[in-house]
Amino acid sequence: MSNTSADLPPGGFYLPSFISSEEEAGLVSHIDAGEWSMELKRRVQHFGYHYDYRARTITSDAYLGPLPGWLRHLNERLVAKGLFASAPDQVIANEYQPRQGISAHVDCVPCFDDTIVSLSLLSQCEMVFRERRGGAKLTVVLEPCSAVVMTGAARYEWTHEIPARKSDGIDGIKVHRARRVSLTFRKVV
Repeated sequence: MSNTSADLPPGGFYLPSFISSEEEAGLVSHIDAGEWSMELKRRVQHFGYHYDYRARTITSDAYLGPLPGWLRHLNERLVAKGLFASAPDQVIANEYQPRQGISAHVDCVPCFDDTIVSLSLLSQCEMVFRERRGGAKLTVVLEPCSAVVMTGAARYEWTHEIPARKSDGIDGIKVHRARRVSLTFRKVV
């Protein structure tokens, strides 16, 4: 399976090797030094704003403070590459152990701007996109150090998910998952 923008819904882009393995190790070190929340079936950390999963919203009292310095260089890169008009101000770190995933969803429309960027760290996995009206399905393998960008139809008209399983079938080969961490960058509206 090739990872190209053609494999994604319109407005979706795959950026292989968006960061180096050295940057990946530094990010994981910073994340693991932080405090994990167990509010979900997987561990999460919020930066900038806390997203309320139950209410599915962000309120003004959810502001946690500016993003830590170790995330700012990635923000600058996202803006410099034209992926965001201004720096994202909300980041979620999600940890996925084998057999953990995230159900099909569209990131909160009234909460976040038009661009969502998810950076994959440590282990590959398959992300599944499903057209909300029409039923089409597309998959992309997210390699470590890669980023997937969702704008336009990919952001609003397709759900995305990480199926909860311990392996993925990639190019006809069963690939076991290991610990994976993602950083999702968003701009609060």
